Amino acid sequence: MMKGSFPLGEFQGRKTPFYFYDIPLLERTLDAVRSAVRDRPLWQVHYAVKANANPGILRRIAAAGLGADCVSGGEIRMALEAGFAPESIVYAGVGKSDWEIELALEAGIARFNVESTAELQVIEEIAARMGRVAPVCLRVNPDIGAHTHAHITTGLAENKFGIFHEMLPEAVRMALACPHVRFCGLHFHIGSQVLDMADFVALCNRINDLTARFERLDLPVGDLNVGGGLGINYEHPNHLPIADFAAYFAVFKRHLHLRAGQALHFELGRSLVGPCGSLICRVLYVKQGATRQFAVVDASMTELIRPALYHAYHRIENLSSDLPERLYDVVGPVCESSDVFAKGVSLDECRRGDLLAIRSAGAYGESMASCYNGRPLPGSFLYGETGD
Repeated sequence: MMKGSFPLGEFQGRKTPFYFYDIPLLERTLDAVRSAVRDRPLWQVHYAVKANANPGILRRIAAAGLGADCVSGGEIRMALEAGFAPESIVYAGVGKSDWEIELALEAGIARFNVESTAELQVIEEIAARMGRVAPVCLRVNPDIGAHTHAHITTGLAENKFGIFHEMLPEAVRMALACPHVRFCGLHFHIGSQVLDMADFVALCNRINDLTARFERLDLPVGDLNVGGGLGINYEHPNHLPIADFAAYFAVFKRHLHLRAGQALHFELGRSLVGPCGSLICRVLYVKQGATRQFAVVDASMTELIRPALYHAYHRIENLSSDLPERLYDVVGPVCESSDVFAKGVSLDECRRGDLLAIRSAGAYGESMASCYNGRPLPGSFLYGETGD
């Protein structure tokens, strides 16, 4: 089995499980993003903080000049502490509480991505009380189904996100009538782990139709925010460690009809940080069952919930063994039948104490960790720069 390159000597004495982050790979990924949009000065990429809020990761992304996409007041605080400029922060979420709206107004963020007219009214009231003007984009539910897991689609009419596109003109008129709201544009997001570029083409077509409709209604469109959603290759992290940013951005260059001076915003998360992270764990026991062999590891769904939550696939590698491969169910110690990382996976023969790497876990791994069963949160190891 081809394996990734890990500094095994530096793992000695480290308590498992922990998250390993390949910082040189993260830097190459950020370089690829910047290169893909270098010829578009009005395009800004915001990092979706929910994917991974490790302070060291956030600091490096902020230093690379990206903005931040936040979905809570806590994420706004973390972004500011990491060095993201307030004017680069956009804030989405269907349930913004009053204190979160107040925090965002105090900080002077760039945009509220507003998900309903009810929310718009509350933002107007809070901004009036604070003597502020809130910059808002209206999040559109475009009724587009992305080819991804049902739990991570966000652009269908049945989803909770955004304002249904047929109801949008009235919402824009309401925003324009609010004295303490500044209408800035439209926001879209169709889902996550999208690999079929045709889904993004469909989004461009929907936006083009809406733009033409708005022009006929003599309504402003403002800036556009197309969200994120670009997926990564979970099957082959060693061969394809960087997402296809060139193809992704080329879709919008070719298919989205921007007007002169119109800014375009993106909100990428998984594709930036997913490949650089691995969950490192240790084999506790090799257990022979009636029909299956189990590798019981010291990591669990509390460190990486995606397989239990989405039946998500992560490549697993035995870093300690070069023995012939055998089939294992890789399972954790938590008292839940769903605490399973993979079934029937081929690994170099496992023995007690072997180190395993669960790959492509840099997104929605550490950020979704919990203390269920009284387990401590995992540590992290940022590898590749002096001082890490």
